[in-house]
Amino acid sequence: MEKPTTIQEIIQRLDKLTPVQQKQILNSVLSFLGEPIRGTPGKELLKFVGTISKEDLEIMKQTIEEGCGMTSLSQGQYTKKH
Repeated sequence: MEKPTTIQEIIQRLDKLTPVQQKQILNSVLSFLGEPIRGTPGKELLKFVGTISKEDLEIMKQTIEEGCGMTSLSQGQYTKKH
């Protein structure tokens, strides 16, 4: 039996990941290649305009500022806001 290639191993394991984890892998690959990471088009986000209260927005702002401008990437890893 032939040993699977790295690409084959990756593909076999991708199905075991959640859709969110698969998206994170895709974003990592795009980043390695220097390609832009595709997000959600702004038109699709317009339905959320005004759904967060001013009070909640202020709490979010204060929390980010208290964290020295750090924002969560995932699973406890943080990056400095530029």
